Amino acid sequence: MTTIAPLTTVAEVRALRPSLGRVVLVPTMGCLHEGHLALVRQAKTLADTVVVSIFVNRLQFGPNEDFERYPRTLPRDLELLAAEGVRHAFAPSETEMYPEPQTYTVAPPPEHTDILEGAVRPGHFRGVATVVTKLFGIVQPEVALFGKKDYQQLMVLRNLVRQLALPVTIVAGETMRAPDGLALSSRNTYLSEAERAEAPRLYRVLTRIAQAVRAGATDHARLETEAMAELAAHGWQPDYVTVRRRADLQPPAPGEQELVVLGAARLGSTRLIDNLEI
Repeated sequence: MTTIAPLTTVAEVRALRPSLGRVVLVPTMGCLHEGHLALVRQAKTLADTVVVSIFVNRLQFGPNEDFERYPRTLPRDLELLAAEGVRHAFAPSETEMYPEPQTYTVAPPPEHTDILEGAVRPGHFRGVATVVTKLFGIVQPEVALFGKKDYQQLMVLRNLVRQLALPVTIVAGETMRAPDGLALSSRNTYLSEAERAEAPRLYRVLTRIAQAVRAGATDHARLETEAMAELAAHGWQPDYVTVRRRADLQPPAPGEQELVVLGAARLGSTRLIDNLEI
């Protein structure tokens, strides 16, 4: 199968950058799936050159999270990218990205990082914001593409780019799903056969909440409590199911229209997240 040779150093990227024209960056942690490839196809419509980064970023993992076992499939990833016509992948080592301790970091404000994912994963968004800012500095893209599945990440990065006046346009890609509704994720590979059969329940409970809100339901707390109880009754350990406003993921005021319902729960040893815009 055709493959590509990855760029592995900052110096290589910087030497090549002047010849690439307008660049769109698709940051990933590898173990690519159809959701990533859909982003790549979208990216090809946005700029002259697509650069896909592949880097498992230690800074965004907590001490008891899955950094060591996170799936790393670089040879296969490079073949998939070549099949999509991508010519440039940046796949640095950890020592290349962090040649010295990363004592300078980018810290989003508490109102964006102490809620939802940030409440469950302290420090996660500092790690995300730091590595993405660093990737922007290395690749210098005009456009960067992120999937909506990581909705809070998307919100944080949009605000980061705006407030720091970075010359990058953030574009969102729609969540790709399996036929049964499960959002595609590299972590789905952790699921046992029985867990994989149960996993679409998260999407179903979010869908019911979205439908109820569209139909006029205003008691969000009741909908959230019922959804959490259903997940728990089927063996999940839910972290949150909640309706929030899209702009800042704070609780909505009565009558607000731009909403999103988000959920996160552990099924066995695997933590799954999902969301639906309302």
